[in-house]
Amino acid sequence: MFRILALLTLTLPLFGQPSPALRGLSRQFEDLVDQVDPAIVQIVTRGFGSATEGPSHLLRSSRGSGSGVIVDPAGYILTNAHVIGGARRVQVLLPQASEDATPGHSLLKPTGKLITAEVVGLDRETDIAILKIPGSKLPTLTFGDSDKIRQGQIVFAFGSPFGLENSVTMGVVSSIARQVRSDDPMIYIQTDASINPGNSGGPLVDAEGHLVGINTFILSQSGGNEGVGFAAPSNIVRAVYEQIREFGRVRRGQIGVVAQSITPLLAEALKLPRDWGAIIADVAADSAAAAAGLEPKDIILTLNGKTIENARQVGVNIYRQAGQTITLEILRAGQKLEKRVAVLERPRDPDRIVGLVQGESSRVSKLGILAVDLDEKVTRILGPLRRLRGAVVAGVVLDLSAEDGRLLQGDVIYELNGAPVSGVADLRDKTAALSHGQVVALHIERQGQLQLLLWEVD
Repeated sequence: MFRILALLTLTLPLFGQPSPALRGLSRQFEDLVDQVDPAIVQIVTRGFGSATEGPSHLLRSSRGSGSGVIVDPAGYILTNAHVIGGARRVQVLLPQASEDATPGHSLLKPTGKLITAEVVGLDRETDIAILKIPGSKLPTLTFGDSDKIRQGQIVFAFGSPFGLENSVTMGVVSSIARQVRSDDPMIYIQTDASINPGNSGGPLVDAEGHLVGINTFILSQSGGNEGVGFAAPSNIVRAVYEQIREFGRVRRGQIGVVAQSITPLLAEALKLPRDWGAIIADVAADSAAAAAGLEPKDIILTLNGKTIENARQVGVNIYRQAGQTITLEILRAGQKLEKRVAVLERPRDPDRIVGLVQGESSRVSKLGILAVDLDEKVTRILGPLRRLRGAVVAGVVLDLSAEDGRLLQGDVIYELNGAPVSGVADLRDKTAALSHGQVVALHIERQGQLQLLLWEVD
Protein backbone atom coordinates (compact mmCIF):
# COMPACT_ATOMS: atom_id res chain seq x y z
CA MET A 1 0.00 0.00 0.00
CA PHE A 2 2.88 2.39 0.83
CA ARG A 3 4.34 1.89 -2.65
CA ILE A 4 1.00 2.68 -4.32
CA LEU A 5 0.55 5.87 -2.26
CA ALA A 6 4.12 6.90 -3.02
CA LEU A 7 3.55 6.38 -6.75
CA LEU A 8 0.35 8.43 -6.71
CA THR A 9 2.12 11.18 -4.79
CA LEU A 10 4.80 11.38 -7.45
CA THR A 11 2.15 11.87 -10.14
CA LEU A 12 0.44 14.80 -8.33
CA PRO A 13 1.86 18.33 -8.14
CA LEU A 14 1.86 20.31 -4.92
CA PHE A 15 -1.76 21.53 -5.14
CA GLY A 16 -3.24 18.06 -5.80
CA GLN A 17 -3.95 18.54 -9.51
CA PRO A 18 -3.38 15.51 -11.80
CA SER A 19 0.01 15.55 -13.46
CA PRO A 20 0.43 15.56 -17.25
CA ALA A 21 1.74 11.99 -17.02
CA LEU A 22 -1.46 10.77 -15.34
CA ARG A 23 -3.65 12.63 -17.82
CA GLY A 24 -1.63 11.15 -20.65
CA LEU A 25 -2.08 7.64 -19.28
CA SER A 26 -5.84 8.18 -19.02
CA ARG A 27 -6.00 9.38 -22.63
CA GLN A 28 -4.11 6.32 -23.79
CA PHE A 29 -6.70 4.11 -22.10
CA GLU A 30 -9.51 6.15 -23.69
CA ASP A 31 -7.89 5.84 -27.14
CA LEU A 32 -7.56 2.07 -26.64
CA VAL A 33 -11.26 1.75 -25.82
CA ASP A 34 -12.19 3.87 -28.86
CA GLN A 35 -10.03 1.58 -31.01
CA VAL A 36 -11.46 -1.70 -29.67
CA ASP A 37 -15.13 -0.90 -28.97
CA PRO A 38 -16.42 -0.91 -32.59
CA ALA A 39 -15.39 -4.59 -33.00
CA ILE A 40 -17.19 -5.79 -29.85
CA VAL A 41 -20.69 -7.21 -30.23
CA GLN A 42 -23.40 -8.49 -27.93
CA ILE A 43 -24.88 -11.90 -28.74
CA VAL A 44 -28.52 -12.70 -28.00
CA THR A 45 -29.77 -16.30 -28.22
CA ARG A 46 -33.02 -18.20 -27.96
CA GLY A 47 -33.15 -21.95 -28.00
CA PHE A 48 -32.11 -24.88 -25.86
CA GLY A 49 -29.36 -25.14 -23.27
CA SER A 50 -27.96 -27.97 -21.18
CA ALA A 51 -30.17 -29.12 -18.33
CA THR A 52 -28.86 -28.36 -14.86
CA GLU A 53 -29.85 -31.81 -13.64
CA GLY A 54 -29.83 -35.28 -15.18
CA PRO A 55 -27.76 -36.70 -18.05
CA SER A 56 -25.65 -34.26 -20.07
CA HIS A 57 -27.55 -34.95 -23.33
CA LEU A 58 -30.80 -33.47 -21.95
CA LEU A 59 -31.72 -29.93 -22.97
CA ARG A 60 -34.03 -27.25 -21.63
CA SER A 61 -35.67 -24.26 -23.34
CA SER A 62 -33.55 -21.19 -22.64
CA ARG A 63 -32.68 -17.61 -23.48
CA GLY A 64 -29.25 -16.14 -23.10
CA SER A 65 -26.76 -13.48 -24.00
CA GLY A 66 -23.03 -13.16 -24.26
CA SER A 67 -20.30 -11.28 -26.04
CA GLY A 68 -18.29 -11.63 -29.22
CA VAL A 69 -15.57 -9.97 -31.27
CA ILE A 70 -15.35 -9.40 -35.03
CA VAL A 71 -12.08 -10.79 -36.42
CA ASP A 72 -12.75 -10.55 -40.17
CA PRO A 73 -14.13 -7.54 -42.09
CA ALA A 74 -16.49 -9.94 -43.93
CA GLY A 75 -18.42 -10.52 -40.70
CA TYR A 76 -16.78 -13.49 -38.96
CA ILE A 77 -17.21 -13.32 -35.18
CA LEU A 78 -15.57 -15.26 -32.35
CA THR A 79 -17.45 -16.17 -29.19
CA ASN A 80 -17.76 -19.07 -26.74
CA ALA A 81 -19.47 -22.30 -27.77
CA HIS A 82 -21.48 -22.31 -24.56
CA VAL A 83 -22.94 -18.90 -25.46
CA ILE A 84 -24.66 -20.23 -28.58
CA GLY A 85 -24.82 -23.97 -27.81
CA GLY A 86 -28.32 -25.32 -28.49
CA ALA A 87 -29.61 -21.95 -29.72
CA ARG A 88 -32.30 -22.06 -32.39
CA ARG A 89 -31.77 -18.38 -33.15
CA VAL A 90 -28.61 -16.36 -32.75
CA GLN A 91 -28.59 -12.61 -33.19
CA VAL A 92 -25.74 -10.13 -33.01
CA LEU A 93 -26.15 -6.59 -31.73
CA LEU A 94 -23.70 -4.42 -33.64
CA PRO A 95 -22.66 -1.21 -31.89
CA GLN A 96 -23.67 1.96 -33.66
CA ALA A 97 -21.25 4.84 -33.87
CA SER A 98 -22.26 7.84 -31.78
CA GLU A 99 -21.64 11.52 -32.36
CA ASP A 100 -18.72 13.22 -30.69
CA ALA A 101 -19.35 14.03 -27.04
CA THR A 102 -19.93 17.75 -27.61
CA PRO A 103 -22.25 19.95 -25.53
CA GLY A 104 -25.88 19.22 -26.33
CA HIS A 105 -25.28 15.57 -27.26
CA SER A 106 -26.56 12.77 -25.10
CA LEU A 107 -24.00 10.65 -23.25
CA LEU A 108 -26.06 7.55 -24.04
CA LYS A 109 -24.98 5.69 -27.15
CA PRO A 110 -27.63 4.96 -29.79
CA THR A 111 -29.12 1.48 -29.88
CA GLY A 112 -27.15 -0.89 -32.07
CA LYS A 113 -28.38 -2.90 -35.02
CA LEU A 114 -29.67 -6.45 -34.35
CA ILE A 115 -28.65 -8.93 -37.08
CA THR A 116 -29.38 -12.64 -37.41
CA ALA A 117 -26.15 -14.66 -37.42
CA GLU A 118 -25.21 -17.98 -38.97
CA VAL A 119 -23.30 -20.50 -36.83
CA VAL A 120 -20.28 -21.45 -38.94
CA GLY A 121 -19.02 -24.02 -36.45
CA LEU A 122 -18.05 -24.63 -32.86
CA ASP A 123 -15.57 -26.62 -30.83
CA ARG A 124 -16.73 -27.65 -27.37
CA GLU A 125 -13.32 -28.80 -26.16
CA THR A 126 -11.91 -25.28 -26.37
CA ASP A 127 -15.37 -23.68 -25.98
CA ILE A 128 -14.91 -21.59 -29.13
CA ALA A 129 -17.58 -20.83 -31.75
CA ILE A 130 -17.59 -18.88 -35.02
CA LEU A 131 -20.54 -16.82 -36.24
CA LYS A 132 -21.06 -15.09 -39.56
CA ILE A 133 -23.13 -11.97 -40.23
CA PRO A 134 -23.64 -10.17 -43.56
CA GLY A 135 -21.34 -7.24 -44.09
CA SER A 136 -18.07 -5.94 -45.44
CA LYS A 137 -15.38 -3.62 -44.14
CA LEU A 138 -16.56 -4.21 -40.58
CA PRO A 139 -14.24 -3.08 -37.76
CA THR A 140 -12.06 -5.90 -36.44
CA LEU A 141 -9.48 -6.82 -33.83
CA THR A 142 -6.25 -8.49 -34.86
CA PHE A 143 -4.86 -11.56 -33.13
CA GLY A 144 -2.01 -11.04 -30.70
CA ASP A 145 0.59 -13.66 -29.75
CA SER A 146 -0.55 -15.19 -26.46
CA ASP A 147 2.82 -16.94 -26.07
CA LYS A 148 4.32 -13.50 -25.41
CA ILE A 149 1.92 -12.68 -22.56
CA ARG A 150 3.70 -12.16 -19.24
CA GLN A 151 2.51 -12.37 -15.65
CA GLY A 152 1.64 -8.90 -14.34
CA GLN A 153 0.94 -7.50 -17.83
CA ILE A 154 -1.99 -5.07 -18.05
CA VAL A 155 -5.00 -6.40 -19.97
CA PHE A 156 -8.55 -5.22 -20.69
CA ALA A 157 -11.73 -7.32 -20.77
CA PHE A 158 -14.48 -6.17 -23.16
CA GLY A 159 -18.04 -7.47 -23.35
CA SER A 160 -21.60 -7.14 -22.10
CA PRO A 161 -21.75 -8.37 -18.48
CA PHE A 162 -25.34 -8.91 -17.34
CA GLY A 163 -26.42 -7.59 -20.76
CA LEU A 164 -24.78 -4.19 -20.16
CA GLU A 165 -23.59 -3.50 -23.69
CA ASN A 166 -19.92 -2.73 -24.40
CA SER A 167 -18.39 -2.55 -20.95
CA VAL A 168 -14.66 -2.54 -20.28
CA THR A 169 -12.62 -3.50 -17.23
CA MET A 170 -8.88 -3.49 -16.58
CA GLY A 171 -6.62 -5.87 -14.71
CA VAL A 172 -3.41 -7.82 -14.90
CA VAL A 173 -2.44 -11.29 -16.05
CA SER A 174 -2.41 -13.46 -12.94
CA SER A 175 -1.09 -16.58 -14.70
CA ILE A 176 -0.05 -17.19 -18.28
CA ALA A 177 -0.95 -20.92 -18.41
CA ARG A 178 -3.50 -22.12 -15.90
CA GLN A 179 -4.85 -25.68 -16.11
CA VAL A 180 -8.30 -26.47 -14.72
CA ARG A 181 -7.47 -30.18 -14.48
CA SER A 182 -4.07 -31.82 -14.16
CA ASP A 183 -2.58 -32.82 -17.54
CA ASP A 184 -5.54 -31.26 -19.39
CA PRO A 185 -4.22 -30.15 -22.81
CA MET A 186 -6.34 -26.98 -22.61
CA ILE A 187 -4.77 -24.05 -20.78
CA TYR A 188 -6.10 -20.58 -19.95
CA ILE A 189 -4.84 -17.09 -19.26
CA GLN A 190 -5.89 -16.16 -15.72
CA THR A 191 -6.70 -12.51 -15.07
CA ASP A 192 -8.13 -10.35 -12.30
CA ALA A 193 -9.85 -8.05 -14.82
CA SER A 194 -13.50 -8.04 -13.77
CA ILE A 195 -15.43 -10.72 -15.71
CA ASN A 196 -19.09 -11.50 -15.02
CA PRO A 197 -21.92 -13.49 -16.65
CA GLY A 198 -22.42 -12.01 -20.11
CA ASN A 199 -18.69 -11.37 -20.63
CA SER A 200 -18.31 -14.87 -22.06
CA GLY A 201 -17.06 -14.74 -25.62
CA GLY A 202 -15.71 -11.22 -25.34
CA PRO A 203 -12.04 -10.43 -25.98
CA LEU A 204 -9.17 -10.05 -23.57
CA VAL A 205 -7.03 -7.29 -25.08
CA ASP A 206 -3.46 -6.21 -24.43
CA ALA A 207 -2.25 -2.60 -24.11
CA GLU A 208 -1.78 -2.40 -27.89
CA GLY A 209 -5.36 -3.37 -28.64
CA HIS A 210 -4.56 -6.90 -29.84
CA LEU A 211 -6.79 -9.88 -29.10
CA VAL A 212 -4.85 -12.12 -26.69
CA GLY A 213 -7.72 -14.24 -25.38
CA ILE A 214 -11.44 -15.01 -25.36
CA ASN A 215 -13.00 -14.59 -21.91
CA THR A 216 -14.52 -17.97 -21.08
CA PHE A 217 -15.36 -18.54 -17.41
CA ILE A 218 -14.75 -17.45 -13.81
CA LEU A 219 -14.22 -19.17 -10.49
CA SER A 220 -16.60 -17.67 -7.99
CA GLN A 221 -18.34 -18.59 -4.75
CA SER A 222 -20.87 -15.78 -5.12
CA GLY A 223 -21.62 -16.16 -8.84
CA GLY A 224 -20.10 -12.75 -9.58
CA ASN A 225 -16.57 -11.53 -10.20
CA GLU A 226 -14.05 -12.36 -7.51
CA GLY A 227 -10.94 -11.58 -9.52
CA VAL A 228 -10.36 -15.09 -10.88
CA GLY A 229 -11.25 -15.09 -14.58
CA PHE A 230 -10.01 -17.29 -17.39
CA ALA A 231 -9.55 -16.64 -21.10
CA ALA A 232 -8.72 -19.07 -23.90
CA PRO A 233 -5.30 -17.98 -25.28
CA SER A 234 -5.39 -16.30 -28.68
CA ASN A 235 -2.96 -18.78 -30.27
CA ILE A 236 -5.29 -21.67 -29.45
CA VAL A 237 -8.34 -19.62 -30.49
CA ARG A 238 -6.73 -18.69 -33.79
CA ALA A 239 -5.88 -22.33 -34.57
CA VAL A 240 -9.49 -23.36 -33.85
CA TYR A 241 -10.83 -20.46 -35.95
CA GLU A 242 -8.66 -21.33 -38.95
CA GLN A 243 -9.47 -25.05 -38.81
CA ILE A 244 -13.22 -24.51 -38.55
CA ARG A 245 -13.15 -22.14 -41.51
CA GLU A 246 -11.07 -24.59 -43.57
CA PHE A 247 -12.45 -27.99 -42.51
CA GLY A 248 -15.71 -27.16 -40.75
CA ARG A 249 -14.34 -28.73 -37.56
CA VAL A 250 -11.19 -29.00 -35.45
CA ARG A 251 -9.03 -31.98 -36.36
CA ARG A 252 -7.28 -33.46 -33.34
CA GLY A 253 -4.71 -36.18 -33.45
CA GLN A 254 -4.03 -39.21 -31.30
CA ILE A 255 -1.45 -41.99 -31.33
CA GLY A 256 -2.89 -44.24 -28.62
CA VAL A 257 -0.77 -43.47 -25.57
CA VAL A 258 -1.47 -42.24 -22.06
CA ALA A 259 1.33 -39.97 -20.88
CA GLN A 260 1.85 -38.84 -17.29
CA SER A 261 4.06 -36.10 -15.88
CA ILE A 262 7.10 -37.36 -13.99
CA THR A 263 7.23 -36.12 -10.41
CA PRO A 264 10.10 -36.48 -7.92
CA LEU A 265 8.08 -39.08 -5.99
CA LEU A 266 7.35 -41.09 -9.15
CA ALA A 267 11.00 -40.87 -10.20
CA GLU A 268 12.10 -42.12 -6.80
CA ALA A 269 9.64 -45.01 -6.77
CA LEU A 270 10.51 -46.20 -10.31
CA LYS A 271 14.22 -45.26 -10.03
CA LEU A 272 13.97 -43.03 -13.09
CA PRO A 273 17.05 -41.10 -14.28
CA ARG A 274 15.20 -37.77 -14.07
CA ASP A 275 12.47 -36.29 -11.84
CA TRP A 276 10.76 -34.26 -14.56
CA GLY A 277 9.36 -34.86 -18.04
CA ALA A 278 6.75 -37.32 -19.31
CA ILE A 279 6.48 -41.09 -19.13
CA ILE A 280 4.19 -43.39 -21.11
CA ALA A 281 1.74 -45.11 -18.75
CA ASP A 282 -0.18 -47.08 -21.37
CA VAL A 283 -0.11 -47.97 -25.06
CA ALA A 284 -3.42 -48.97 -26.66
CA ALA A 285 -3.48 -52.24 -28.57
CA ASP A 286 -3.61 -51.89 -32.37
CA SER A 287 -2.81 -48.17 -32.10
CA ALA A 288 -0.31 -46.11 -34.07
CA ALA A 289 1.94 -46.00 -31.01
CA ALA A 290 1.90 -49.78 -30.73
CA ALA A 291 2.72 -50.13 -34.44
CA ALA A 292 5.67 -47.76 -33.97
CA GLY A 293 7.02 -49.87 -31.10
CA LEU A 294 6.33 -47.58 -28.13
CA GLU A 295 6.01 -49.29 -24.75
CA PRO A 296 4.78 -48.42 -21.25
CA LYS A 297 7.48 -46.80 -19.07
CA ASP A 298 9.20 -45.25 -22.10
CA ILE A 299 10.33 -41.74 -21.13
CA ILE A 300 9.56 -39.18 -23.86
CA LEU A 301 12.60 -36.93 -24.24
CA THR A 302 11.63 -34.87 -27.31
CA LEU A 303 8.75 -34.54 -29.78
CA ASN A 304 9.78 -33.28 -33.22
CA GLY A 305 13.00 -32.05 -31.61
CA LYS A 306 11.25 -30.10 -28.83
CA THR A 307 12.15 -31.01 -25.25
CA ILE A 308 9.19 -32.49 -23.36
CA GLU A 309 8.90 -31.14 -19.82
CA ASN A 310 5.46 -32.54 -18.84
CA ALA A 311 2.60 -34.70 -20.08
CA ARG A 312 0.49 -31.71 -21.14
CA GLN A 313 3.04 -30.88 -23.83
CA VAL A 314 2.67 -34.38 -25.25
CA GLY A 315 -1.12 -34.07 -25.58
CA VAL A 316 -1.03 -30.54 -27.02
CA ASN A 317 1.61 -31.31 -29.62
CA ILE A 318 0.00 -34.58 -30.73
CA TYR A 319 -3.56 -33.38 -31.16
CA ARG A 320 -2.34 -30.50 -33.34
CA GLN A 321 -0.66 -32.96 -35.76
CA ALA A 322 -3.65 -34.91 -37.10
CA GLY A 323 -2.79 -36.56 -40.42
CA GLN A 324 0.95 -36.07 -39.98
CA THR A 325 3.90 -38.10 -38.69
CA ILE A 326 5.82 -37.12 -35.56
CA THR A 327 9.26 -38.10 -34.34
CA LEU A 328 9.66 -39.10 -30.70
CA GLU A 329 12.98 -39.50 -28.94
CA ILE A 330 12.52 -41.86 -26.01
CA LEU A 331 14.59 -43.29 -23.21
CA ARG A 332 14.16 -47.01 -22.54
CA ALA A 333 16.34 -48.92 -20.06
CA GLY A 334 19.04 -46.26 -20.35
CA GLN A 335 19.08 -46.35 -24.16
CA LYS A 336 17.91 -43.50 -26.40
CA LEU A 337 15.66 -44.55 -29.29
CA GLU A 338 13.94 -42.62 -32.08
CA LYS A 339 10.40 -43.56 -33.13
CA ARG A 340 8.34 -42.19 -35.99
CA VAL A 341 4.62 -42.35 -35.24
CA ALA A 342 1.62 -41.65 -37.50
CA VAL A 343 -0.92 -39.31 -35.88
CA LEU A 344 -4.50 -40.39 -36.59
CA GLU A 345 -7.49 -38.10 -36.34
CA ARG A 346 -9.34 -38.58 -33.08
CA PRO A 347 -12.91 -39.94 -33.29
CA ARG A 348 -15.62 -37.29 -33.28
CA ASP A 349 -17.75 -36.27 -30.34
CA PRO A 350 -21.54 -36.77 -30.78
CA ASP A 351 -22.11 -33.78 -28.50
CA ARG A 352 -21.10 -31.56 -31.43
CA ILE A 353 -24.33 -32.48 -33.26
CA VAL A 354 -26.11 -29.88 -31.10
CA GLY A 355 -24.27 -27.23 -33.08
CA LEU A 356 -26.11 -28.33 -36.25
CA VAL A 357 -29.60 -27.64 -34.86
CA GLN A 358 -31.53 -25.39 -37.25
CA GLY A 359 -34.10 -23.53 -35.19
CA GLU A 360 -37.73 -24.56 -34.78
CA SER A 361 -37.52 -26.88 -37.78
CA SER A 362 -35.32 -29.23 -35.72
CA ARG A 363 -37.96 -29.71 -33.04
CA VAL A 364 -39.94 -32.98 -33.11
CA SER A 365 -42.42 -32.38 -30.31
CA LYS A 366 -44.16 -35.78 -30.37
CA LEU A 367 -40.82 -37.47 -29.64
CA GLY A 368 -39.50 -34.73 -27.36
CA ILE A 369 -36.28 -34.32 -29.32
CA LEU A 370 -34.24 -31.96 -31.46
CA ALA A 371 -33.06 -33.64 -34.66
CA VAL A 372 -31.00 -32.87 -37.74
CA ASP A 373 -30.86 -34.42 -41.20
CA LEU A 374 -28.38 -37.23 -41.78
CA ASP A 375 -25.90 -35.59 -44.17
CA GLU A 376 -22.18 -35.20 -44.74
CA LYS A 377 -21.81 -32.84 -41.76
CA VAL A 378 -23.23 -35.47 -39.41
CA THR A 379 -21.17 -38.31 -40.85
CA ARG A 380 -18.02 -36.24 -40.26
CA ILE A 381 -18.99 -36.22 -36.58
CA LEU A 382 -20.34 -39.76 -36.12
CA GLY A 383 -18.26 -41.59 -38.70
CA PRO A 384 -19.58 -44.19 -41.19
CA LEU A 385 -23.26 -45.15 -40.67
CA ARG A 386 -25.41 -48.03 -41.96
CA ARG A 387 -27.62 -45.89 -44.22
CA LEU A 388 -27.45 -42.64 -46.14
CA ARG A 389 -30.78 -41.07 -45.11
CA GLY A 390 -32.48 -40.54 -41.77
CA ALA A 391 -32.88 -38.15 -38.83
CA VAL A 392 -30.21 -37.82 -36.13
CA VAL A 393 -31.07 -37.00 -32.50
CA ALA A 394 -29.21 -33.86 -31.50
CA GLY A 395 -30.66 -33.80 -27.98
CA VAL A 396 -33.59 -34.71 -25.78
CA VAL A 397 -35.58 -31.66 -24.69
CA LEU A 398 -36.18 -32.02 -20.97
CA ASP A 399 -39.37 -29.97 -20.88
CA LEU A 400 -40.84 -31.71 -23.93
CA SER A 401 -40.07 -35.33 -23.12
CA ALA A 402 -42.21 -37.12 -20.56
CA GLU A 403 -39.68 -39.91 -20.07
CA ASP A 404 -35.97 -39.14 -20.24
CA GLY A 405 -33.41 -41.32 -21.98
CA ARG A 406 -35.59 -43.26 -24.44
CA LEU A 407 -33.73 -41.69 -27.31
CA LEU A 408 -30.11 -40.63 -26.91
CA GLN A 409 -27.99 -37.98 -28.55
CA GLY A 410 -26.40 -39.49 -31.66
CA ASP A 411 -29.19 -42.02 -32.30
CA VAL A 412 -30.08 -42.20 -36.00
CA ILE A 413 -33.77 -42.81 -36.79
CA TYR A 414 -34.15 -44.74 -40.05
CA GLU A 415 -37.77 -45.93 -39.87
CA LEU A 416 -41.04 -45.23 -38.04
CA ASN A 417 -43.50 -48.16 -38.03
CA GLY A 418 -41.60 -49.69 -40.95
CA ALA A 419 -41.80 -46.54 -43.12
CA PRO A 420 -38.43 -45.01 -44.12
CA VAL A 421 -37.56 -41.62 -42.58
CA SER A 422 -35.80 -39.43 -45.12
CA GLY A 423 -34.99 -36.55 -42.74
CA VAL A 424 -36.25 -34.26 -40.00
CA ALA A 425 -39.11 -32.80 -42.06
CA ASP A 426 -40.33 -36.29 -42.93
CA LEU A 427 -40.07 -37.36 -39.28
CA ARG A 428 -42.09 -34.32 -38.20
CA ASP A 429 -44.80 -35.12 -40.76
CA LYS A 430 -45.00 -38.77 -39.72
CA THR A 431 -45.18 -38.00 -35.98
CA ALA A 432 -47.73 -35.21 -36.46
CA ALA A 433 -50.34 -37.84 -37.38
CA LEU A 434 -49.71 -39.87 -34.22
CA SER A 435 -52.28 -39.75 -31.43
CA HIS A 436 -51.82 -39.72 -27.66
CA GLY A 437 -51.06 -43.19 -26.28
CA GLN A 438 -50.26 -44.70 -29.66
CA VAL A 439 -47.29 -47.09 -29.66
CA VAL A 440 -44.82 -46.85 -32.51
CA ALA A 441 -41.68 -48.74 -33.44
CA LEU A 442 -38.55 -46.79 -34.30
CA HIS A 443 -35.75 -48.48 -36.20
CA ILE A 444 -32.57 -46.76 -35.05
CA GLU A 445 -28.81 -47.06 -35.15
CA ARG A 446 -27.04 -46.54 -31.82
CA GLN A 447 -23.25 -46.75 -31.53
CA GLY A 448 -23.00 -48.82 -34.69
CA GLN A 449 -25.79 -51.26 -33.83
CA LEU A 450 -29.30 -51.39 -35.29
CA GLN A 451 -32.11 -51.55 -32.73
CA LEU A 452 -35.91 -51.54 -32.60
CA LEU A 453 -37.24 -49.09 -30.02
CA LEU A 454 -40.88 -49.05 -28.93
CA TRP A 455 -42.29 -45.60 -28.17
CA GLU A 456 -45.60 -44.55 -26.61
CA VAL A 457 -46.67 -41.11 -27.80
CA ASP A 458 -47.23 -38.67 -24.92
